[in-house]
Amino acid sequence: MKRLSLALTALMVLGLAATSFAADIAVKGSTTVQPIMQKAVEAFMAQNKGISVSISASGSGDGAKALIDGSTPLAMLSREMKESEIKLAKEKGVSPKQIIIAYDCLTPVVHSSNPINNITMAQLKDIYTGKVTDWKDLGGAAGAISVVSRDSSSGTFEYWNEHVLQKERVYARAQMQASNGAVAQVVGKQKTSIGYVGLAYAHAPGLKALTVDGVAGSVENTLNGTYPVSRGLYLYTNGEPTGDVAKLVNFILSDAGQKIVASVDYVPVKASKSAMAPKKGKK
Repeated sequence: MKRLSLALTALMVLGLAATSFAADIAVKGSTTVQPIMQKAVEAFMAQNKGISVSISASGSGDGAKALIDGSTPLAMLSREMKESEIKLAKEKGVSPKQIIIAYDCLTPVVHSSNPINNITMAQLKDIYTGKVTDWKDLGGAAGAISVVSRDSSSGTFEYWNEHVLQKERVYARAQMQASNGAVAQVVGKQKTSIGYVGLAYAHAPGLKALTVDGVAGSVENTLNGTYPVSRGLYLYTNGEPTGDVAKLVNFILSDAGQKIVASVDYVPVKASKSAMAPKKGKK
C-alpha cells in the first residue's frame, strides 16, 4: 500500500513537472492587431514547441483592461493607452510598457458596386456625424447612406473619432460593430453602406477601398506620410517583458516577424523608422 502511495505521488510530481514545461501566453485586445499576431504566433510556436499562445481579440479597450487586471501578460492595442488606464494600472501595481510593432492606415470602404471612388476628410466627418445622409450629396446615386462604425471599446473607433470626427458625437443611426471583420462583412453585403477598417481588411470580398483626399491607403503612402489617417499598432506588457513573453515580442520585432507584418498588409516598424517618426496626432 505504501509502495502504491509512493508511486502515485511520483506520478503526480511528474505530471506537474510536465505541465510546467508547457508555457501558456494569453494575448488579448485589438482586432486590428489580430492578423499580425495570428500569423506571427503560428510561426513562433512552430519554432518553440513548448510554448502555447492563445489569442482573444475583442478591442483595444479590452486589451488594456486585461493587462491591468492581470489576465494577460501581452495586450494588443491599435491606440496608445489612455492616461486614465495608465493611472489605474499603476494603482494596481502594473507598469505598462509600450512596444510598437507596426503602422497602419484606416481605410474607408464601400460596397464594390458603389460608383464613388474618392472621399474627403470633410465628407467623412459629415457622414459620421450625420450631417450628410444621402449618397447624392457626394456625387453618387440617390439613396440613404448606411453608416457602419466600430464600437466604443475599439481603439480603431477612438482614433477615427479623434482624427476624423474631431471628437464630435458619432451619428446616432450608425451600425456599431465589434471588429474589423464585422465591419467588412456588413459593408460587403449592404450596397448603400460605408465603413472603415484597418488596411489588412480593406480588400475583403465585396469591398471597395476609397482614396481619401485623392490619396490611397497603402504601405507606401503610410511610409511617406501622405495618407491622412495613419497610426501605430502596439503591444503592451507589465514592465520589461521577460521569459517566453520576451521571446514572442523579440520574434515579432525580428526580420522574420516584420516580414509577417508586411505579409498581412501592415507597415513594418523597421522600414518605417525614418519616414514615420513620431508626429503630433499620429499614433
